[in-house]
Amino acid sequence: MSTLRAGLAFLALVEGIVGGWSLIAPKHFFDNFPLPANQWVAYFPPFNEHLLRDFGALNLALCAVLVFAAATLERRLTQAALVGHLLFAVPHLVFHLNHLSHMPFADQVGNVVSLVAVVLVPLALLPLTRKIVPTIDSRVSR
Repeated sequence: MSTLRAGLAFLALVEGIVGGWSLIAPKHFFDNFPLPANQWVAYFPPFNEHLLRDFGALNLALCAVLVFAAATLERRLTQAALVGHLLFAVPHLVFHLNHLSHMPFADQVGNVVSLVAVVLVPLALLPLTRKIVPTIDSRVSR
């Protein structure tokens, strides 16, 4: 279960950093994500403060669900958190795989590797949720 908890914590950390940064400082996020020398978001102009703040808030919401799942390791919550993450991460990856040509090669590689990682982690964690013993509360609620 420590692998599952660590994987959930990793995903929560990623979503928390991206979400907090985008919500609190959307223009800075747009101009500097993931690094000032590699402005991946700025490759997709124009800047839209509303969109980036909403993106940040939704990432923080996903972070909260992942944190609850990591803290409780309740089977259905953990499965829902991982599936929810995949419902964001897979279309995000597909979009970027189809929009790489305008980025320098190093940014293309970094973009694809990071986006594939946040798809593979929940895919690897989902089978581990079968080993979670249902809690008394979850057995009663059936």
